[in-house]
Amino acid sequence: MKKVMFVCKRNSCRSQMAEGFAKTIGTGKIEVTSSGLESSRVHPTAIQVMEEIGINITDQTSDPLSDFDANNYDAVISLCGCGVNLPQEWVLRDIFEDWELDDPDGQPLETFHRVRDEIKEKVEALIKKLEA
Repeated sequence: MKKVMFVCKRNSCRSQMAEGFAKTIGTGKIEVTSSGLESSRVHPTAIQVMEEIGINITDQTSDPLSDFDANNYDAVISLCGCGVNLPQEWVLRDIFEDWELDDPDGQPLETFHRVRDEIKEKVEALIKKLEA
């Protein structure tokens, strides 16, 4: 089973939503973790917009990338354009993508919904790519 790391600056919104989608859509297909260049908290609005579509991310935690070993992952996905700031071993995985999605933190609820839906589409495409 392929292992995926979603990484973002603070691991509070985008990477948490991606982890939630990947765990739900990718059940039995991939293993998934998320982390941040720094850890913070799971954003309450990210929890809210995921709950609206039936995905509970309240048990997820915000963890620093430094807690993990790049060699344990097949795919690394940056959600915020932070790829340029990642240690080289993370960028050199079999699959590396930098999705550069807008940061919904501090934005209206509509932005959270838009970013959530963009993440869902990208996660679905990623799972298909990993299964190929």
